[in-house]
Amino acid sequence: MTLTTPISELNDRARDVFRLVVEGYLGTGLPVGSRTISKLATLNLSPASIRNVMQDLEELGLLAAPHASAGRMPTETGLRLFVDGMMQAAEPSAEERRAIEAGLAESGPIEEALSAATAALSGLSACAGIVMVPRREPVLRQFGFVPLNDRQALAVLVGQDGSVENRVLDLPPAVTPSMLNEAANFMSARFAGMTLRQAGDMLARELESERSALDGAARELVSRGIAIWSHDADDRPVLIVRGQAHLIDDGTAADLERVRQLLEQLEGKQEISRLLESALAGSATKIFIGSENKLFSLSGSSVIAAPYRGADGRVVGVVGVIGPTRLNYARVIPMVDFTAQTLSRLMR
Repeated sequence: MTLTTPISELNDRARDVFRLVVEGYLGTGLPVGSRTISKLATLNLSPASIRNVMQDLEELGLLAAPHASAGRMPTETGLRLFVDGMMQAAEPSAEERRAIEAGLAESGPIEEALSAATAALSGLSACAGIVMVPRREPVLRQFGFVPLNDRQALAVLVGQDGSVENRVLDLPPAVTPSMLNEAANFMSARFAGMTLRQAGDMLARELESERSALDGAARELVSRGIAIWSHDADDRPVLIVRGQAHLIDDGTAADLERVRQLLEQLEGKQEISRLLESALAGSATKIFIGSENKLFSLSGSSVIAAPYRGADGRVVGVVGVIGPTRLNYARVIPMVDFTAQTLSRLMR
């Protein structure tokens, strides 16, 4: 047998011992000893016989003995074999499903619903919840400017879908209320039905050819209005992370360096976004265990990620969790999958 041996090629005794070691480790985060297995299992094997089987599994690269411990824990190869070949998934309970759906029932921008669903998933899984926000270019319907004082106004954007967003805009010198109205009417008439990118391109062409009917101050106001929205869209976060505190528990006290590295990796959202983008191409939940992905080789963390779809059925984002390799895969994988399915229904 080799490191890539399917679980079906292990004999019954090895398979039973391996399953009990993995399940014991995932439940406690601690190495599992032969005496513990002999008390829990109906294997009718002595601790000595169990130790021999565990030694064989260690030689196969499926188990490891950390430090001088008499117990064994699964390697990343062993965890992969368990997840792919032995794990019996447990469907989310009715209470867990309600907790995930509750966050998505709130009205408001889609980012708020995604954030709420991610926070619920984080709390239920005791991991950090992550979601990739689909990049959206709103189709414009109407603009408005509401003066706040001599130097600032509230720029109001209304989308074709009825969404309304506001931003505080610094005004050019000597702008009057009539100029604000003129600029808002111009933008609403000229750019309705366009995306921000299209509106910006059109405005640039008109200003370059001097075909714009606006005077200097109003022209500057329109340029600033388009710019603030375009800049905001470009900077809008594509990754939401919730529940990092779940990664710090009693079991991590002796492994603070690993937790520190993981929290630093979560701060580098661009790197994690690139990892999650690999799940965009698939139609099923993906599991990355430890050093299977270079990003988490130091922290020894696992990622479970599932794609969700937009109104047209295309994959538009990814939702998932990041946690230690000893997380409860049988419970968390179906939970992530249910969250992705729920998000897909919301996006329709």
